[in-house]
Amino acid sequence: MLNEGDKVPNFCLDGIDEKGDEKRFCLEDLLKNGKDIILYFYPKDDTPGCTTEACDFRDNFNILSDKVLVVGVSPDSIESHKKFKEKYNLNFILLSDKDKEVMKMFGAYGKKKMYGKETEGVIRSTFLISKDGTIKKAWRNVKAKGHVAQIIKYLENEK
Repeated sequence: MLNEGDKVPNFCLDGIDEKGDEKRFCLEDLLKNGKDIILYFYPKDDTPGCTTEACDFRDNFNILSDKVLVVGVSPDSIESHKKFKEKYNLNFILLSDKDKEVMKMFGAYGKKKMYGKETEGVIRSTFLISKDGTIKKAWRNVKAKGHVAQIIKYLENEK
């Protein structure tokens, strides 16, 4: 499992860009944009918590986009991502990790407690990856509501 200070190995996933066009995205290419990356993992498109979080990223995009590239990752299909993007007018990249390999690499998939029961699934997590590909900050097991505000506060205090 990757932690703060670790170099993230290159990975490639299919997804959609901010316009909704299908592409294959590789970390090494995303890093070439010259910005840090907010890589956030969420369980499922168009569910209450995930919609809250995605819309928070959308609504704060003007604040975030100066500093970071926002990339959301879930196990959902490209088709599901397209519907999610269109329904909520999302303005950032969404990647599909059907095999959950990237999620597992970041420790964003595994055992978690839900309503007192242990289940296996996506653990809502966010990582700030620096331009050189190392993890600057990891937020694990986050609550959807208010999380984007935490990220913005961190980014403002970083400089």
